[in-house]
Amino acid sequence: MEEPLADRKGFYQILTRKIRVLILVVSFVPMMLTAGILCYRFHQAYSEKVSAHISELVLKHTQNIDAFLLEKLGNIRYLARQFSESNPESAQTFLVLHLARLKEEYGDVFTDLGLVNTQGIQFAYEGPFRFENADYSRAKWFVRSMESPYYISDVFAGLRGHPHFILAVKVTCKKQDYILRATINFTAFNSLVENIQIGKTGAAYIVNTKGEFQTHARSGTSAHIAPAMVAKDVFSDNNTVVMKKADIQGNAYIYALSIFKNIDWRMVFRQDLDDAMRDLWRAEMLSLGIFVIGCIAILSVSFTLPRSIVKLIAAADKKNEAMNKQVVESGKLATIGELAAGIAHEINNPVAIMVEEAGWMGDLLEEPFDDTTFDEFNRAIEQIKTQGRRCKDITHKLLSFARKSDATVADIRINEVIQQIVSLTAQMARYNNVSIQTRLGPELPYIRVSPAELQQVVLNLVNNAIDAMGKEGGIINIDTCVNPEDSQYVLVEFSDNGPGIPSQNLARIFDPFFTTKAVGKGTGLGLSICYGIIRKMGGKIEVKSIVGQGTSFFIFLPIDTKNLSFGKKTQLEQLKNQGENNE
Repeated sequence: MEEPLADRKGFYQILTRKIRVLILVVSFVPMMLTAGILCYRFHQAYSEKVSAHISELVLKHTQNIDAFLLEKLGNIRYLARQFSESNPESAQTFLVLHLARLKEEYGDVFTDLGLVNTQGIQFAYEGPFRFENADYSRAKWFVRSMESPYYISDVFAGLRGHPHFILAVKVTCKKQDYILRATINFTAFNSLVENIQIGKTGAAYIVNTKGEFQTHARSGTSAHIAPAMVAKDVFSDNNTVVMKKADIQGNAYIYALSIFKNIDWRMVFRQDLDDAMRDLWRAEMLSLGIFVIGCIAILSVSFTLPRSIVKLIAAADKKNEAMNKQVVESGKLATIGELAAGIAHEINNPVAIMVEEAGWMGDLLEEPFDDTTFDEFNRAIEQIKTQGRRCKDITHKLLSFARKSDATVADIRINEVIQQIVSLTAQMARYNNVSIQTRLGPELPYIRVSPAELQQVVLNLVNNAIDAMGKEGGIINIDTCVNPEDSQYVLVEFSDNGPGIPSQNLARIFDPFFTTKAVGKGTGLGLSICYGIIRKMGGKIEVKSIVGQGTSFFIFLPIDTKNLSFGKKTQLEQLKNQGENNE
């Protein structure tokens, strides 16, 4: 049953929650999916961009240093060929001359030059130290130099006590093998790597295959490089690799490694991951802030907009209910107009009798009084009283129906409402040669509806049946019972043996203002009002009609079992049991 506006607070609360949930779902799900996908894709793209940038930078510097070493090795190899064509006895002069030329050409890149015989004794030396006749027979670089045409050593302290590395080239002069070696200025070489810097923490350095530093590492980058990180099999085809590692303290770093071509060294670039991704974090934090602001805005809208919408709906419902009441009242006035002729005829008869009795009493007053005169006065007065009560009863019924509709629901018996309307329309039915027959089910359960609105439905259907049968008259049957197909409803059937409704009109009879009556004979609102009232009560109305045989309206009204008293529920259960036994 449709609830009055005053009782629809719960409905509006549920509607508010549904709209709020719908707004949240429709807004949050696409936004979170979009934000998640965009953030993930942006994070991936930015990470790949950072990795590619660092990888390219490291590879470029590796190639530059490789070119530097190759150039310096080429210088020494050139000197070796020059020495092979000279006299070993003039080795010291050769070294002095060419070291001066190298310094003149390359500055202080070359620290010194030396010639070592096959016994590892440096028999000629030019440089800032006193390394003449130094014994390198057990030096690793000397052993490796004797095994290959040239050799570039790792960085080591050696006899001078500070880091340096040498370039050694095997040379043959006068059928005697020698090693021409040159020491590279470590400071000059180290500056080539130290200049590689990105961000606040990004720095580069060189390690050998054991992970040992071959250049100085910037402060804070003295972390040991595991040999597994610089093994050859970790490098890709382009000899560079980018990886992310965390130290034992849990600090994450991004590493870019590149392998040299002319020496078994590795260029390593290491940067704090937070520093490398700082711009990304800032962009993500900005996005997160915008996302949070958007969430707050959505939450605000989800709490304010549903309330505004529901208020508008409530106001519209209020206006709609007021309009429905006006339509119902209009329909009632139209019905009263249709009843007017029958009511007037119903009142006219007792009034005529009262006038006749009054005239008779006047005639008696002109004659001498005797005992029979008083008896006639008493009889006439009693007749006037009877007819007066009859008029009062008729006007009472009319006023009871005509007063403004009260939508307040109450527990009523459907049979009593039908009997009242049948009594009210009896005179009009007789005037139209219509017989109203009722077969009302006994002890029907109470139904909880508006009595005034139910009266109007019954009266509209009875009046329609009388009008449909016209002057030829007919029979109207009104039956009530518990619906045999669904015991939760009371069934009221109005059937007549009138002309019936054509099939093309049957689907439109509940439309407002649809009527087949002549102009001025009907408003077309009666059945529309009936339909609206029954739907409002939570019931339904159906119609069946066969042209030439008659029309039947079926009204199903719900039984409000929740509001029935214990005695009434027992009564309903008995009725259900009776129905089941009959089946």
